[in-house]
Amino acid sequence: MIKMNGVIKRFGKNTVLTDVSFEVKKQEIFGLLGPSGAGKTTIINILTNQLNADGGNYETGASSFETGLMLDNDGLFPRLSCADNLNVFADIYNIPRKKSMEALKNVGLGEAAKKSVNNLSKGMRQRLALARAILHNPKILFLDEPTSGLDPATARGIHKLILELREKGATVFLTTHNMDEAVKLCDKVSLLHKGKIIEQGAPDEICRRYDSVKTVPDLESVFIKLTGVELE
Repeated sequence: MIKMNGVIKRFGKNTVLTDVSFEVKKQEIFGLLGPSGAGKTTIINILTNQLNADGGNYETGASSFETGLMLDNDGLFPRLSCADNLNVFADIYNIPRKKSMEALKNVGLGEAAKKSVNNLSKGMRQRLALARAILHNPKILFLDEPTSGLDPATARGIHKLILELREKGATVFLTTHNMDEAVKLCDKVSLLHKGKIIEQGAPDEICRRYDSVKTVPDLESVFIKLTGVELE
């Protein structure tokens, strides 16, 4: 569903991605893990055609209209209500506006439909951005650190929804620096450090490759062992 093969990206003289390769199968939740500045968002921007790679090749098995995006910059219209924010995109996708209300209910914002974005908490904005991303039932969903800075209860709600979307047929590409989140959600992960993938596979498989790491929750220990860097 998603492939990268030997992708290189430079900004001026600075190489930010080096020989990045991975594959995501249909209906998988794939986690790209690494600290801030590792190159996670750059990879999403390349896969969604917002940036061009300087080397290698890549492909996604969905058109732009079959892709949902939830990025760090949520791009919400602050003066519009939650419902009107989604209605703008319902019109773009040429789908009934009633889908806006369905999406809001799916993320627990049904009662906030008439509330303006200016009056939303960070957690509510995150959920609204997710509602916009899933509004048109995309084949591929790109989520860039979707639970960053959220309280545990709100994060659990988003986790539940992501798993439900996978069960309904979506392929999910998730970036995070939260190892616990990756273990709970992801079928497969790649560990990214300074623009290079240093390890990849199922979380439990990665852990079994290292004698000192015996259990899945110690995935973070693997990253620290490989890089000497903590993620948070």
